[in-house]
Amino acid sequence: MVFLAMMIVMSMMGKLVIADDVKLDYGEALTKSILFFEGQRSGKLPNNQRLTWRKDSGLRDGFDQGVDLVGGYHDAGDNIKFNFPMAFTTTMLAWSVIEFGSSMGHDLKHALQAIRWSTDYLLKCTNTPGVVYAQVGDAVVDHHNWERPEDMNTPRTAFAVSTRSPGSEVSAEIAAALAASSIVFKHSDRKYSDFLLRRAIPVFEFADKYQGSYNDSIGRWVCPFYCDFNGYQDELVWGAAWLYKATNRTSYWKYVTENIDKVESPQNAGSWNEFGWDTKNAGINVLVSKYILNNKQHSSPFLDWADKFACSLLPESLSPSVEFTPGGLMFKPGMVNSQRVTALSFLVVVYARYLKQSDRVIACDRFVATPYRLTYFARTQVDYIMGKNPMNMSYMVGYGEKFPECIHHRGSSLPSIDQVQHIGNGWDYFWNNDINYNLLIGAIVGGPDINDQYNDTRHDAGHSEPTTYVNAPLVGLLAYFKSIYAS
Repeated sequence: MVFLAMMIVMSMMGKLVIADDVKLDYGEALTKSILFFEGQRSGKLPNNQRLTWRKDSGLRDGFDQGVDLVGGYHDAGDNIKFNFPMAFTTTMLAWSVIEFGSSMGHDLKHALQAIRWSTDYLLKCTNTPGVVYAQVGDAVVDHHNWERPEDMNTPRTAFAVSTRSPGSEVSAEIAAALAASSIVFKHSDRKYSDFLLRRAIPVFEFADKYQGSYNDSIGRWVCPFYCDFNGYQDELVWGAAWLYKATNRTSYWKYVTENIDKVESPQNAGSWNEFGWDTKNAGINVLVSKYILNNKQHSSPFLDWADKFACSLLPESLSPSVEFTPGGLMFKPGMVNSQRVTALSFLVVVYARYLKQSDRVIACDRFVATPYRLTYFARTQVDYIMGKNPMNMSYMVGYGEKFPECIHHRGSSLPSIDQVQHIGNGWDYFWNNDINYNLLIGAIVGGPDINDQYNDTRHDAGHSEPTTYVNAPLVGLLAYFKSIYAS
């Protein structure tokens, strides 16, 4: 059956063009995928900062509200701190370490540092009961300026949700990030782990008790950049699932099972195959499936949804949930396609591992999907990103012989302070066709179009901009493939 499935894939992907002489080093890619996060840091940089062209920035963030909100990450090529996608990034980094940390070797310490850089900041954002800070910076003004984080002169206004102006999605995602991270630090720093968990619990309770979307409370500042399009029920269940994993309390499991129908409701009927900073549906089903598989509760709807999700990604499926480029990359409409590639591939590998541990395969519409089949598929997606594609280029900056050099990223495109002390208007640097001054090593850009074509220009943000939530799941994928395909 595996052979038949492979033959179907090969026939359906007949246009696939792969340079056989491209040798991939998953270990090198892993190191660089984590290094990327140092280029996204905001705040007072540590002495062990490795991307030295970045300097201190945002040192007065939150001071307008009388709070300390220094730290955290810029989400992409801009200088705003959007806490909703930042929290998701943190959750995914933590999940990557939980599943694959034992395969990270010397990179594990850097992965833990990347997580802690965010959790330290998220703790600041949730330090006041009944208030959760959701964003720092005026996104509209910021996006009209092309300046280094070190030169920022745009408003660094802090925006919060509260009991009167709720934001369940951002609050529940922060709770998930803190809970997941508490698991990561449980053995290396028990005191910090306990502190993260103690904070995650009331933040989740706040998100659940005062339900509402931050679209309605601070939407004019968040939208159109990170509006919540999928509702907040998925984040609530997602947060409860992570708290169950962190505490093993039956009350959280009860919350998950009693509220999953709100997530897979008729209004969200098309979201079972989605996973990312906005939509947690597929992630919930995969995360929860481990407990069900271990307890042999096969009547649960979580397994059915997880199976359906995994089957729908494979090219031989009769009911695919994604398109494929001629070169074999999964593709969905919207900006930054690589965010779907890395997030969905991560889920596929994790689910494949759970299935293998329980000696189970999936009965898809006309074939059987084994754990090997699922893992092989995810590897083709990672390999495409790393250079096995029709363009014969890596979509990770600084990896391979050919990679994007004109990415849509302010700090990367402008000279470092070491070269030019102050830059007023940086748009001249944006509009020229010169390669970027600084390598944001490890950054994964949005990637090629539906025809496998990529135009290396910072003017096309949808394809050339990197984001933290693209890299976070890739960290786990690279660690896994490093462990099983080490040369």
